[in-house]
Amino acid sequence: MSGLWKPEHPGFEILGSRYALQNLVRDVILIALTAVSMAITPKQVRAGNEFNFEPIAEVGKLFLGIFITIFPVLSILKAGEAGALGGVVSLVHDTAGHPINTMYFWMSGILSAFLDNAPTYLVFFNMAGGDAQALMTGPLFHTLLAVSMGSVFMGALTYIGNAPNFMVKAIAEQRGVPMPTFFGYMMWSVAFLIPVFIVHTLIFFVFKLL
Repeated sequence: MSGLWKPEHPGFEILGSRYALQNLVRDVILIALTAVSMAITPKQVRAGNEFNFEPIAEVGKLFLGIFITIFPVLSILKAGEAGALGGVVSLVHDTAGHPINTMYFWMSGILSAFLDNAPTYLVFFNMAGGDAQALMTGPLFHTLLAVSMGSVFMGALTYIGNAPNFMVKAIAEQRGVPMPTFFGYMMWSVAFLIPVFIVHTLIFFVFKLL
């Protein structure tokens, strides 16, 4: 096998982005499973579950708009303290350049609630140094924990923080179940979740009990 050349990450370019072969295989398998499900599931089962594609189509349109408009915000954040949001970026480090883990938690979380958790995580991960090994095993462990927890947990604060939030809303409304408005939902989420996040802050980033 030593005479054979193997690319480290086989794949191809699509509009300037690298599309890994493993991702292509994954997507083909998912599409195939969907096709098989659509073909073999009895129609009466779907009718009994009131299944249709309208909720996922509504969510898809919303998040397509979010992902299109999110790029300028992410580009500004990536510019660091030299960008238009330099004041925000400076909040996560002290004057000596050391990370403030509580701010990493809350800033990544708040942005995740209104943008999306994956790109928000990536931006703050890079702000923290972008070295996965150092962040996982070194003194910056709690910084990585702050970015991870904030990006994931606080997506529940709004309908658009996580796609399932809006999906449940769309399905419920289609079934005739009244749902809170965008800000009405936030009143409930803030009331119940912010106290939990404050406890997380104290446990993980102030007293570092875990």
